[in-house]
Order: sequence, then structure tokens, then C-alpha cells
Amino acid sequence: MLPWLGELHGNPSSAHTAGRQARRAVDGAREKVATLIGARASDIVFTASGTEANNMVIYAMARRCGYRGHLVSSVLEHPSIRKAADWVRHHSARGGEFRVTELQPGADGRIAAPDVENALCEDTRLVCSMLANNELGTIQPISEIVRLCHHQGAPVLCDAVQAIGKIPVNVDTLGVDYLTLAGHKFHGPPGVAALWYRKGAELEPLLLGGAQENNRRASTENVPAIVGLGEAAALAADELETRKTHLVALRDRFERGLATVPNAVIHCADSKRLPHTSHVAFPGLSGHALMLRLDKAGFAVSTGSACHAGKPQPSAAVVAMGTSENEALSSLRISFGMTNTAQDVDAFLAELASNLEALHAVSAVMAV
Repeated sequence: MLPWLGELHGNPSSAHTAGRQARRAVDGAREKVATLIGARASDIVFTASGTEANNMVIYAMARRCGYRGHLVSSVLEHPSIRKAADWVRHHSARGGEFRVTELQPGADGRIAAPDVENALCEDTRLVCSMLANNELGTIQPISEIVRLCHHQGAPVLCDAVQAIGKIPVNVDTLGVDYLTLAGHKFHGPPGVAALWYRKGAELEPLLLGGAQENNRRASTENVPAIVGLGEAAALAADELETRKTHLVALRDRFERGLATVPNAVIHCADSKRLPHTSHVAFPGLSGHALMLRLDKAGFAVSTGSACHAGKPQPSAAVVAMGTSENEALSSLRISFGMTNTAQDVDAFLAELASNLEALHAVSAVMAV
């Protein structure tokens, strides 16, 4: 990325030498991203984020149908899907009526394909189904969902942000109509993402202005970030199996180490999951308090919980599986990356055990 931040700085829309160099760099990155997902480069649109890419599809669909119709989503979806769908529903008073069906996952953290089929209506304009959940790591039955949706003429938007670079993703194998990805999830730079859409699928620009991205996304391309995304995509394609093996080994080492932790619950342990994610509950303790302690010790984990008025709220996705609110609030998402080692896992397990013991002691004192 560095040359494109300095001596090779140029606008890809310009006809001068610097502009032509930048255009070739952007086109080369487009080819690399397309190769990673088994797509044609001409069907890739660069955006600033996965959120923008998801919004682009949903808002375009709403305008196209005059804010009339139906959308199927689920509680597992990223807020960029759920909030955009909710916005369309609330603003359908502009002369239309738009309905949203939000499906619930099973105890395995997955949406059942028959539930999607049962939710479809004659006027279903779009079905949104992520490839893998960002909290639980559970992989959804996308191909089966797509088959049932296409049988009734409903297109499918697949948020694949969490899955790209961890498992093989091929747009033809999945059969989806739209797919989104983001660079920061597979060692690329933040602030750059891509939307793929199948030839023949309808797509209108969200941003209006210049003719960039073949009239599909106005604004001057962020050349350094796009180059970084392309390089990250090429590395992910070359190293996919190595990465998967490495990440599975780390996750499994961690989960085996939890055998000595009393009452620890690994959510969706028997489900098809991403290789790098483990979602664990420590009933009776505060996941938020545990996260803060681990952060102070140098380990970054997340709770997946929202915080309103200073009070943590349980993850909607975890509760939707049938997990109690208390157990959901005691949960942590632990994820591993390519720079992590087996020694990191062992050090983390030791720190986790120490902090669990301390929190149990505090809880015991407070209970007296």
C-alpha cells in the first residue's frame, strides 16, 4: 500500500500517467478479490465497508419496489442488515407498505432452511442470510436456503464478511445473488470492502455523483486501501488451507483447555463453525467484568453484549438460541488470528483461570 500513499498517488479517473497507474492498480485488486470468491472481476464493486455494501443492496431493493413488499432476515444478521431493513419498514409510509420477517435460530445457532421457505411470500423482494455468524461462528446452510428462495423467485443477499479468508467461499457454489466482504476481517486494511452481484441481478447506486465503479458507486476510489484489499485477498487465496489448519488447532487447543474450568459452556460446539471462533459462557459471572480483566492483562476478547444506560444487555443472537439472559451475559467470544501461537493460547488459559478464580471469590463475598 505504501507507494500508493506517496509517490504513486493518483486519481484512477484521470487520463494522465499517474491516473492510469492507479487505474491499473485498482483493476488488479479487483481481479484478486474476484479470484478469492470465484467471481468475475467486472461484477465486483469496491465500497468503504461491509455496512455500506449491505445497505446498498437493501436500499436499492426498497427504492426499486416503491417501498412495497417483504424482506426475510434473521436475528443473527449484522446490524447493517437488521437496521437497514428496519429503516425501510419504518419509512414505507412514503406510499407503500413494507414488511420484515425476522427468523430465530435453533439451539445450534443456525437458521433452518425450511423456516426461510415458510417465511417466503409472493411479494418477497429479498432474503438476507449471512454465511457465518460474527459472534457464534456458526456457518449457515446458505446453499439450501438459496435453492428454496430461488424456487419462489426471491433473490438472496449473503453477508460473508466473517467467513472470507477463513473458509472457502465460491459465489457459484453458494448460488447467492449478492455477497459482501470486508478487508479487515482477513488481514487487510480497515475502511475498504466489496460487493459482488450476480450478472442479471438488479443493483442501483447508493451514492450518486461521478461514474466510478462503472456507475455503481460514485466517489474517487481509495487506491491504497483497495490495493491492500487485493493483496490480502491474494494471500488469503494462497494460504487458505494453511490458515484453516492453524486456526482450528488454536481453537481446539483452547477448548480442550476449558475442560479444567468448572461449568464452562461452549456454545454451538457441535455445530458447523468457523475455524477461529469460540463462544464460551461462564455461568454466574459477568462476561463484561471478565473481559475488562483480560484486557488489562493484554488479551483482547469481546462479549457481544450491548450496553444501555451503563447496564450490559445480553446478545440478541445468543438469547434467541434459547440461552438464558444470565448465561448470555456471562459469555465471551474468543477468536484467534494468524499471528497467534499455541503459547499464546496456553498463556491466555492461565490468565483466564486466574481471573475466573478472582471473580468467583468476589461473587462469594458479595453473596454473604
